[in-house]
Amino acid sequence: MRYGRLGLGWVAVGVAAVVPVPARGQAPAPAPAAAYGLPLAGAEAEEFLKTARVVDRKPIGKGVTRPDKLTLSDGARTHHGIWKTINEHRMGLQHLEGGGTEFDFRDSWKSEVAAYELDKLLGLGLVPPTVERRIDGRVGSLQMWVEGVMTEDDRQRKGLESADAEGWNAQMYRIRLLHELSYNTDYRNVRNVLVDPSFRLYAIDSSRAFRIQTDLMTPDDLVRFSRAALERLGALDRPTLEAHLGPWLDKRQIDGLLARRDKILALVKKRVAEKGEAAVLYP
Repeated sequence: MRYGRLGLGWVAVGVAAVVPVPARGQAPAPAPAAAYGLPLAGAEAEEFLKTARVVDRKPIGKGVTRPDKLTLSDGARTHHGIWKTINEHRMGLQHLEGGGTEFDFRDSWKSEVAAYELDKLLGLGLVPPTVERRIDGRVGSLQMWVEGVMTEDDRQRKGLESADAEGWNAQMYRIRLLHELSYNTDYRNVRNVLVDPSFRLYAIDSSRAFRIQTDLMTPDDLVRFSRAALERLGALDRPTLEAHLGPWLDKRQIDGLLARRDKILALVKKRVAEKGEAAVLYP
Protein backbone atom coordinates (compact mmCIF):
# COMPACT_ATOMS: atom_id res chain seq x y z
CA MET A 1 0.00 0.00 0.00
CA ARG A 2 1.30 3.47 -0.86
CA TYR A 3 0.54 6.66 0.95
CA GLY A 4 0.62 10.30 -0.07
CA ARG A 5 -0.61 13.76 0.72
CA LEU A 6 -3.87 14.70 -0.97
CA GLY A 7 -3.69 18.46 -1.39
CA LEU A 8 -5.16 19.41 1.98
CA GLY A 9 -4.74 16.21 3.96
CA TRP A 10 -4.49 12.46 3.95
CA VAL A 11 -7.20 10.85 1.92
CA ALA A 12 -8.00 7.73 0.11
CA VAL A 13 -7.48 7.02 -3.79
CA GLY A 14 -8.66 3.89 -6.69
CA VAL A 15 -7.49 3.01 -10.11
CA ALA A 16 -9.01 3.66 -13.50
CA ALA A 17 -7.66 4.51 -16.94
CA VAL A 18 -4.86 7.06 -16.68
CA VAL A 19 -4.99 10.19 -18.83
CA PRO A 20 -1.77 10.90 -20.77
CA VAL A 21 -0.18 13.96 -19.18
CA PRO A 22 2.14 16.55 -20.77
CA ALA A 23 5.18 18.14 -19.14
CA ARG A 24 5.38 18.42 -15.38
CA GLY A 25 3.28 21.23 -13.94
CA GLN A 26 1.05 21.54 -17.01
CA ALA A 27 -2.58 20.48 -16.93
CA PRO A 28 -3.63 17.88 -19.50
CA ALA A 29 -5.31 19.16 -22.63
CA PRO A 30 -9.12 19.01 -22.30
CA ALA A 31 -10.55 15.77 -23.62
CA PRO A 32 -13.85 15.54 -25.50
CA ALA A 33 -16.79 15.56 -23.08
CA ALA A 34 -17.51 11.87 -23.64
CA ALA A 35 -13.87 10.86 -23.12
CA TYR A 36 -13.73 11.29 -19.36
CA GLY A 37 -15.83 11.45 -16.22
CA LEU A 38 -19.13 9.71 -15.61
CA PRO A 39 -20.92 8.62 -18.78
CA LEU A 40 -24.21 8.51 -16.86
CA ALA A 41 -25.33 9.98 -13.55
CA GLY A 42 -28.24 9.95 -11.14
CA ALA A 43 -31.31 7.79 -11.70
CA GLU A 44 -30.32 7.13 -15.32
CA ALA A 45 -27.01 5.61 -14.20
CA GLU A 46 -28.67 3.58 -11.45
CA GLU A 47 -31.18 2.08 -13.86
CA PHE A 48 -28.46 1.24 -16.36
CA LEU A 49 -26.34 -0.46 -13.71
CA LYS A 50 -29.30 -2.50 -12.48
CA THR A 51 -30.53 -3.69 -15.86
CA ALA A 52 -27.78 -3.59 -18.50
CA ARG A 53 -26.50 -6.93 -19.77
CA VAL A 54 -23.00 -8.02 -18.80
CA VAL A 55 -21.09 -8.59 -22.06
CA ASP A 56 -17.56 -8.89 -20.66
CA ARG A 57 -15.91 -9.39 -17.30
CA LYS A 58 -12.24 -9.06 -16.36
CA PRO A 59 -10.40 -8.98 -13.01
CA ILE A 60 -8.94 -5.56 -12.35
CA GLY A 61 -5.88 -7.17 -10.83
CA LYS A 62 -5.44 -4.54 -8.13
CA GLY A 63 -6.97 -4.11 -4.71
CA VAL A 64 -7.49 -6.55 -1.86
CA THR A 65 -11.22 -6.75 -2.59
CA ARG A 66 -10.48 -8.43 -5.97
CA PRO A 67 -13.00 -6.43 -8.00
CA ASP A 68 -13.92 -7.09 -11.63
CA LYS A 69 -14.35 -4.59 -14.43
CA LEU A 70 -17.56 -5.30 -16.30
CA THR A 71 -18.60 -4.18 -19.75
CA LEU A 72 -22.33 -3.47 -19.73
CA SER A 73 -24.77 -2.84 -22.58
CA ASP A 74 -28.47 -2.04 -22.77
CA GLY A 75 -28.49 -2.49 -26.54
CA ALA A 76 -28.05 1.20 -27.25
CA ARG A 77 -25.23 2.17 -24.91
CA THR A 78 -22.11 0.41 -23.67
CA HIS A 79 -20.36 1.47 -20.46
CA HIS A 80 -18.16 -0.03 -17.78
CA GLY A 81 -18.69 -0.79 -14.10
CA ILE A 82 -16.71 -2.11 -11.16
CA TRP A 83 -18.15 -5.20 -9.46
CA LYS A 84 -17.40 -6.24 -5.85
CA THR A 85 -18.69 -9.17 -3.82
CA ILE A 86 -16.41 -9.09 -0.77
CA ASN A 87 -18.34 -9.26 2.50
CA GLU A 88 -16.16 -9.76 5.58
CA HIS A 89 -17.08 -8.95 9.18
CA ARG A 90 -14.82 -9.95 12.05
CA MET A 91 -16.06 -8.90 15.47
CA GLY A 92 -13.81 -8.00 18.36
CA LEU A 93 -10.17 -6.93 18.20
CA GLN A 94 -8.48 -8.12 15.03
CA HIS A 95 -4.78 -8.31 14.16
CA LEU A 96 -4.42 -7.20 10.57
CA GLU A 97 -2.01 -8.42 7.94
CA GLY A 98 0.94 -6.06 7.70
CA GLY A 99 0.60 -5.10 11.36
CA GLY A 100 -1.80 -3.09 13.45
CA THR A 101 -5.09 -3.93 15.06
CA GLU A 102 -8.67 -2.97 14.37
CA PHE A 103 -11.91 -3.42 16.28
CA ASP A 104 -14.94 -4.84 14.51
CA PHE A 105 -13.24 -5.19 11.12
CA ARG A 106 -15.52 -4.83 8.11
CA ASP A 107 -14.79 -5.00 4.40
CA SER A 108 -18.02 -5.23 2.42
CA TRP A 109 -19.59 -4.41 -0.89
CA LYS A 110 -22.58 -3.19 1.13
CA SER A 111 -20.58 -0.18 2.27
CA GLU A 112 -20.02 0.81 -1.36
CA VAL A 113 -23.76 1.18 -1.90
CA ALA A 114 -24.24 2.88 1.47
CA ALA A 115 -21.50 5.43 0.65
CA TYR A 116 -23.28 6.39 -2.56
CA GLU A 117 -26.62 6.71 -0.79
CA LEU A 118 -25.03 8.85 1.95
CA ASP A 119 -23.34 11.00 -0.70
CA LYS A 120 -26.75 11.61 -2.27
CA LEU A 121 -28.31 12.57 1.08
CA LEU A 122 -25.56 15.14 1.66
CA GLY A 123 -25.43 16.39 -1.94
CA LEU A 124 -21.64 15.96 -2.09
CA GLY A 125 -21.39 14.66 -5.67
CA LEU A 126 -18.27 12.60 -4.95
CA VAL A 127 -19.21 8.90 -5.11
CA PRO A 128 -19.97 7.42 -8.55
CA PRO A 129 -23.43 5.85 -8.93
CA THR A 130 -23.48 2.49 -7.16
CA VAL A 131 -26.22 -0.12 -6.87
CA GLU A 132 -26.80 -3.56 -5.43
CA ARG A 133 -27.08 -6.24 -8.09
CA ARG A 134 -27.11 -10.02 -8.43
CA ILE A 135 -24.88 -11.40 -11.19
CA ASP A 136 -24.35 -15.10 -11.83
CA GLY A 137 -26.01 -15.93 -8.53
CA ARG A 138 -23.83 -13.61 -6.42
CA VAL A 139 -24.94 -10.35 -4.86
CA GLY A 140 -22.57 -7.41 -4.81
CA SER A 141 -22.08 -3.73 -5.57
CA LEU A 142 -21.88 -2.41 -9.12
CA GLN A 143 -20.41 1.06 -9.50
CA MET A 144 -20.21 3.20 -12.61
CA TRP A 145 -16.65 3.25 -13.94
CA VAL A 146 -15.17 6.75 -14.11
CA GLU A 147 -13.55 7.11 -17.53
CA GLY A 148 -10.32 8.88 -18.47
CA VAL A 149 -9.08 9.72 -14.97
CA MET A 150 -5.85 9.52 -13.00
CA THR A 151 -5.42 8.78 -9.32
CA GLU A 152 -4.56 11.53 -6.88
CA ASP A 153 -1.25 9.74 -6.46
CA ASP A 154 -0.58 10.24 -10.19
CA ARG A 155 -1.56 13.90 -9.99
CA GLN A 156 0.86 14.54 -7.16
CA ARG A 157 3.75 12.76 -8.87
CA LYS A 158 3.14 14.70 -12.09
CA GLY A 159 2.97 18.01 -10.22
CA LEU A 160 -0.38 19.01 -11.74
CA GLU A 161 -2.38 21.78 -10.09
CA SER A 162 -5.89 23.04 -10.69
CA ALA A 163 -6.17 26.67 -11.80
CA ASP A 164 -9.23 26.92 -9.53
CA ALA A 165 -7.63 26.53 -6.11
CA GLU A 166 -10.82 27.48 -4.27
CA GLY A 167 -12.89 24.91 -6.15
CA TRP A 168 -10.23 22.23 -5.63
CA ASN A 169 -10.06 22.90 -1.90
CA ALA A 170 -13.85 22.81 -1.59
CA GLN A 171 -13.84 19.30 -3.08
CA MET A 172 -11.10 18.25 -0.66
CA TYR A 173 -13.11 19.53 2.31
CA ARG A 174 -16.12 17.49 1.14
CA ILE A 175 -13.97 14.37 0.79
CA ARG A 176 -12.70 14.80 4.33
CA LEU A 177 -16.24 15.20 5.60
CA LEU A 178 -17.40 12.05 3.82
CA HIS A 179 -14.49 9.96 5.12
CA GLU A 180 -14.89 11.13 8.73
CA LEU A 181 -18.65 10.72 8.74
CA SER A 182 -18.50 7.24 7.20
CA TYR A 183 -15.37 6.26 9.19
CA ASN A 184 -13.61 5.00 6.10
CA THR A 185 -10.51 3.33 7.53
CA ASP A 186 -8.94 3.13 4.05
CA TYR A 187 -8.86 6.92 3.77
CA ARG A 188 -5.06 7.09 3.74
CA ASN A 189 -4.75 5.02 0.56
CA VAL A 190 -3.81 7.56 -2.07
CA ARG A 191 -5.41 5.58 -4.87
CA ASN A 192 -9.03 5.95 -3.85
CA VAL A 193 -9.56 9.48 -5.10
CA LEU A 194 -9.72 9.95 -8.85
CA VAL A 195 -9.08 13.18 -10.75
CA ASP A 196 -10.42 13.92 -14.21
CA PRO A 197 -8.88 16.41 -16.69
CA SER A 198 -11.20 19.16 -15.42
CA PHE A 199 -9.89 18.47 -11.88
CA ARG A 200 -13.18 17.10 -10.67
CA LEU A 201 -12.68 14.58 -7.86
CA TYR A 202 -14.36 11.21 -7.36
CA ALA A 203 -14.28 9.20 -4.12
CA ILE A 204 -14.16 5.44 -4.65
CA ASP A 205 -13.46 2.29 -2.63
CA SER A 206 -15.61 2.62 0.50
CA SER A 207 -15.74 -1.08 1.33
CA ARG A 208 -13.98 -0.49 4.66
CA ALA A 209 -16.20 2.39 5.73
CA PHE A 210 -19.10 2.53 8.20
CA ARG A 211 -17.47 1.16 11.32
CA ILE A 212 -19.35 1.18 14.62
CA GLN A 213 -16.86 3.56 16.27
CA THR A 214 -18.39 6.75 17.63
CA ASP A 215 -15.23 8.90 17.61
CA LEU A 216 -13.81 10.71 14.60
CA MET A 217 -10.62 9.34 13.01
CA THR A 218 -8.73 12.58 12.38
CA PRO A 219 -10.80 15.58 13.54
CA ASP A 220 -7.87 17.91 12.90
CA ASP A 221 -8.45 17.34 9.17
CA LEU A 222 -11.88 18.97 9.42
CA VAL A 223 -11.15 22.69 9.10
CA ARG A 224 -13.69 24.09 6.61
CA PHE A 225 -17.23 23.06 5.78
CA SER A 226 -19.86 23.63 3.11
CA ARG A 227 -22.93 25.34 4.53
CA ALA A 228 -25.15 23.34 2.19
CA ALA A 229 -23.61 20.03 3.27
CA LEU A 230 -23.86 20.98 6.95
CA GLU A 231 -27.54 21.81 6.57
CA ARG A 232 -28.18 18.37 5.10
CA LEU A 233 -25.94 16.75 7.69
CA GLY A 234 -27.92 18.33 10.51
CA ALA A 235 -31.17 17.09 8.98
CA LEU A 236 -30.09 13.45 9.05
CA ASP A 237 -32.02 11.37 11.54
CA ARG A 238 -32.46 7.69 12.23
CA PRO A 239 -35.63 7.21 10.12
CA THR A 240 -33.94 8.85 7.13
CA LEU A 241 -30.77 6.79 7.48
CA GLU A 242 -32.68 3.56 8.01
CA ALA A 243 -34.79 4.25 4.92
CA HIS A 244 -31.85 5.10 2.65
CA LEU A 245 -28.93 3.15 4.14
CA GLY A 246 -30.71 0.52 6.22
CA PRO A 247 -30.69 -2.19 3.52
CA TRP A 248 -26.86 -2.20 3.70
CA LEU A 249 -25.98 -1.06 7.24
CA ASP A 250 -26.92 -2.63 10.56
CA LYS A 251 -28.19 -0.78 13.64
CA ARG A 252 -24.74 -0.40 15.22
CA GLN A 253 -23.32 1.10 12.05
CA ILE A 254 -26.13 3.66 11.94
CA ASP A 255 -25.60 4.37 15.64
CA GLY A 256 -21.93 5.09 14.92
CA LEU A 257 -22.77 7.32 11.97
CA LEU A 258 -25.21 9.40 14.03
CA ALA A 259 -22.69 9.75 16.88
CA ARG A 260 -19.99 10.93 14.47
CA ARG A 261 -22.49 13.32 12.88
CA ASP A 262 -23.10 14.91 16.28
CA LYS A 263 -19.36 15.25 16.91
CA ILE A 264 -18.81 16.87 13.52
CA LEU A 265 -21.56 19.42 14.19
CA ALA A 266 -20.08 20.15 17.63
CA LEU A 267 -16.65 20.56 16.03
CA VAL A 268 -18.06 23.03 13.49
CA LYS A 269 -19.55 25.10 16.31
CA LYS A 270 -16.19 25.10 18.09
CA ARG A 271 -14.29 26.08 14.95
CA VAL A 272 -16.69 28.96 14.24
CA ALA A 273 -16.41 30.23 17.82
CA GLU A 274 -12.62 30.20 17.56
CA LYS A 275 -12.10 31.53 14.04
CA GLY A 276 -15.36 33.09 12.87
CA GLU A 277 -17.81 31.95 10.21
CA ALA A 278 -15.88 33.38 7.26
CA ALA A 279 -12.82 31.26 8.08
CA VAL A 280 -14.76 28.05 8.60
CA LEU A 281 -17.84 28.04 6.37
CA TYR A 282 -18.25 28.37 2.62
CA PRO A 283 -21.31 27.99 0.38
